[in-house]
Amino acid sequence: MNFGSKYLPLRTVIIMLVCSVVIIALVITGVLLINASTESIEHHQGEKAMSIAQTVSITPLVIEALEKNQRGRDVQSFTRNIQQETNMLFIVVMDMNGIRLSHPDPSRIGKRFIGGDEKEVLKGKKYTSTAEGTLGPSLRAFHPVFNESGKQIGAVSVGISLQSVNEAANKRKKIIFTGMGAGIVIGMIGAIILAANINRILFGLEPAAIASLLQERNAMLESVREGIIAVNNKAEIVVANAEAIKIFQKAGLDPDPIGKKADEYLPKSRLVRILQSPKAEYDQESDINGLPILVNRVPIILNGKLAGAISTFRDKTEMKLLAEQLTGIKTYADALRAQTHEFMNTLHVITGMVHMKEYKELESYLRKQTKLYQTESSSIGHIVKDPVIAGFLLSKRSYARENKVKLNLEVNRPLPASNNHEMTHHIITILGNLIENAFDAVKEKHEKRVDITIEYNGFACTITVKDNGEGIPLEIRNLLFDQTVSTKGANHGYGLLNVKKSVQSLSGKISFHTSNEGTVFKVVFPYREERSE
Repeated sequence: MNFGSKYLPLRTVIIMLVCSVVIIALVITGVLLINASTESIEHHQGEKAMSIAQTVSITPLVIEALEKNQRGRDVQSFTRNIQQETNMLFIVVMDMNGIRLSHPDPSRIGKRFIGGDEKEVLKGKKYTSTAEGTLGPSLRAFHPVFNESGKQIGAVSVGISLQSVNEAANKRKKIIFTGMGAGIVIGMIGAIILAANINRILFGLEPAAIASLLQERNAMLESVREGIIAVNNKAEIVVANAEAIKIFQKAGLDPDPIGKKADEYLPKSRLVRILQSPKAEYDQESDINGLPILVNRVPIILNGKLAGAISTFRDKTEMKLLAEQLTGIKTYADALRAQTHEFMNTLHVITGMVHMKEYKELESYLRKQTKLYQTESSSIGHIVKDPVIAGFLLSKRSYARENKVKLNLEVNRPLPASNNHEMTHHIITILGNLIENAFDAVKEKHEKRVDITIEYNGFACTITVKDNGEGIPLEIRNLLFDQTVSTKGANHGYGLLNVKKSVQSLSGKISFHTSNEGTVFKVVFPYREERSE
């Protein structure tokens, strides 16, 4: 049978299959029972007839009549009474020549036994057979009659009408057929209930839809760039996507975690803890055999019961690189925004002067702005040779001027361009975050001042950023470089963390001093001049 939208629904297939199995099983069982029942009835009736024949054969009245060859009324009356009491078709006593001494029809007495199946009993054997006599087809039991000396002197035949045997068999068949019918009805009802329950468990989905969902689920698991593992309520790993396997291999673990205990395969996974205390954990730092990762752990609740837990994780080095890239992009964007805003202000002034036809004042203003820009560009470009860093500092000066912050830049000697592009990125991350924090620190001050000092001695570079703010609160000074620690509120606290990471990437050191008169951050790191090949 085929499943799917083009074929029979699963519910129909289950009903048809179960009903077919029940019907076939009951029919086969019924046939076997009917055959066994018919044989049992025949055997039982045969034994009953044989028992009566044996009883008659040892009766003194019968023995005496056969020895004296008497065909009197005594034997006829005796057998007639037994026949009526036992509901037999006939009881016939015959001599060794097959001549009847008794018969239900008195006119048959003195005549030979009819049927042809009496020969063996006259040889001393007892048995049952089926034959047709003067009273119709019957089941017959034959038993020899012996005198006191053990000599056979005749035989007894007891017959049961085959019609009565068939009637008894038919009654048994009706009972069996009734049971079969009831079984089929119950089976059909059970099949419908079973199909409905399976349909409910499968949320009404057909096998083709389930297979499609499974394929889509596997495709989604394998397409994400995060490692994913899931455990059941016994803490056994049941799902692990390709990215998880890749990270496990990178950490030197067995690449086949399925079926293994989570606490044995990943001792630091904490998934067992999630099963014991079903509370989600997000953005937690951990490691796998020394490989740093960022992990999320979530319990799986089904129908109000804990069914397992799932963990997603990613190589922290990749996340770190991504965060640093995003931080640099944000810094560049802020710098461009400041320059754009200042340029728009300048354009507004120019537009206003043009409308007012103040051409002489406009000419003077343009010369002043041009001279200011050239002076700043020339001065910064002269002391900082790296064009990216120089452009960044120029944009920060524009931002400071826009926000009425006095920004001073001092350099002991021109800072050459670096031969490492990543170093340039880290320097901008350090300067951008420290300067941004300094601007935030002085925004409530009447006189806003930020001093930047860059010192270069040929081997190392020292960056100092000083502000005249209120200083860093005492309660967070020891946690200043921790994630999410900030005086700015929620969703902040990443700036100094990124500064620390950039300083570590440059193999440098960072320190700070703070008081109610301001804060000074100092960063020292190795710096090499760019050299042409």
